[in-house]
Amino acid sequence: MLGVHFAITPEQERSLLAAADDGDGDGDAVDELIEEIEESWAEDGLKVDSDKAWDAIHRCLTDGTLEPDGGEYPFSHAVLGGRRLHDEYVMVYLTVNEARDAAAALQSVDRRQLRQRFDAIDDPDYHGALDDADFNYTWDNLVEVRAFYQRAATAGRPVVFTAT
Repeated sequence: MLGVHFAITPEQERSLLAAADDGDGDGDAVDELIEEIEESWAEDGLKVDSDKAWDAIHRCLTDGTLEPDGGEYPFSHAVLGGRRLHDEYVMVYLTVNEARDAAAALQSVDRRQLRQRFDAIDDPDYHGALDDADFNYTWDNLVEVRAFYQRAATAGRPVVFTAT
């Protein structure tokens, strides 16, 4: 699954939350809105693709698992933590304040620290190589995600993460 973070507008936020709250449980309304956001996105600085690295990034920032609430806030919210918008797909929403908290926390993560956490991944469900190339891929993507969160925080935008 490929991961993407979007710093959505307040209007998109209202529409997504209304669809999630008023949905019939199958997520069709949320699916349609996310698809519309993805297809019409024009603000490159307020979107970041983390490809498949989102998996390792979340594990390194939390307790080594893919549990959305694994580890400590706000690190847990940088990828999978937050409000789930869909029961079958990975679609997670962060408020403006949660996005700001994640942005601030990510500033403290350095390469050495991430490498230690990366080397500690011990989960048979992780499908990465766990070698130097996999770490460099994870680090490079974390740097991009960190910069994205800074831009989202500066813009005062909530964040949606999807993995499809």
